Amino acid sequence: MIKTVGSICSGIEAASVAWEPLGLSFKWFSEIADFPSRVLSEKYPNIANVGDMNNIPEMLISGEIEAPDLLCGGTPCQAFSLAGRQNGLEDYRGNLTLKFVDIVNANDTIRINKGHSRSIVFWENVEGVLTDKTNAFGCLISSLAGFSEVIFKKKWSSAGVIHGPVRNIAWRVLDAKYFGLPQQRRRLYVLAGGKDFYPEFILFEKHENDFAEYPSTPLTFEKEGHRFEVFREYTDCLYSAYGTKWNGNAAAYNGSLFVVQDERIRRISPIECERLMGFPDNYTALESAKRTNRYQAIGNSWAVPVVRWIGERLLSKKKKQFELNIDSLALAARTLIVSGEGYFIDCGKDIFMSSDGTLINCTSIPENSTFTDMKNIVSADAPEEIYISPVGCYGIVRRKQERNLKINERLEEVLLSISSQMSAEEIEKRSRVQKRGRFST
Repeated sequence: MIKTVGSICSGIEAASVAWEPLGLSFKWFSEIADFPSRVLSEKYPNIANVGDMNNIPEMLISGEIEAPDLLCGGTPCQAFSLAGRQNGLEDYRGNLTLKFVDIVNANDTIRINKGHSRSIVFWENVEGVLTDKTNAFGCLISSLAGFSEVIFKKKWSSAGVIHGPVRNIAWRVLDAKYFGLPQQRRRLYVLAGGKDFYPEFILFEKHENDFAEYPSTPLTFEKEGHRFEVFREYTDCLYSAYGTKWNGNAAAYNGSLFVVQDERIRRISPIECERLMGFPDNYTALESAKRTNRYQAIGNSWAVPVVRWIGERLLSKKKKQFELNIDSLALAARTLIVSGEGYFIDCGKDIFMSSDGTLINCTSIPENSTFTDMKNIVSADAPEEIYISPVGCYGIVRRKQERNLKINERLEEVLLSISSQMSAEEIEKRSRVQKRGRFST
């Protein structure tokens, strides 16, 4: 029975938003960043924030904090992302992935000494960890499984199963845009537990339905007395630097992170970002909170509906739905025996057939998808500061031309229309205030 949770690298606690309504009780958080810690203090005043995760193993062993039934965490993704230069375990933030394993082991030591089962482990991260050059993911799952050697792969599959001498593990990449959020956000979700726990029956599904296509919805609409236009049915992935670095990446050219409101173009507001992640409105709107802090905290968090979906399946005690017999011919080519201690099944990223002939869905799309359009996301009360000036609009077009980049045609029309409100001489004068990039003339 899963009742209690300990949260590591808590951020603004998407896990609590997702799982508290399911009846789970959070016993402690672990967060060191100032603004997320403020959010935790205000939203969850009765739950201790123990701070630095490096101290948690000792705190568990000493009994200072409770050893919960479930441990969840998303160790810093920047070490595995393009924005973080993908330094993996060579980055201090990547090494926290291994500290996460130390916490799990300390937690289980206390639980076993008290006659309890091993904890359930939930871990979320960016897809980049699957191709990390330092094999951080291999180190993580090999350590959790209890293997004496680390499994090495240059590129890990998007879905897989490991049965090790200590723990069983499963993972799957899921895309939030199929869970009721109009945001393309593909993330890796890992579940692990003791030898009597079979996470593959929670993360994977018996494939019985045709996959739903993302619906086409109107890109122009009216809401709250205002006229809106968006450039795609769903946005690109929100990222932590969206509040400061928003006009020089792919999303700037496909337009997915822009909104046109009453013929003016702007960024997505913090409250709209909260909605894109599944948080309640104004969840991060603390007194005197800076927009950049809100953007960063939201972009670093988890997609709430995806986490809720996993929690619901976890608590429903999903029964065995298919057979993974590694001695069968169906799985032979997918199976790696690890030092006689256990095995790894590469489940790929599509549909695969189990040993009993069942089709198994381990894609990024669930069997039953849910969709929401951008009309439910936009809000008419966007702050003036996030609108883009004629100079900014022209700057995006100029960079597109200088770098020979593709751009959404309708977006380019809007940018040029707004930039035409100011003379070319005035735009040039104002744009020279900031240093230009190496492509500029």
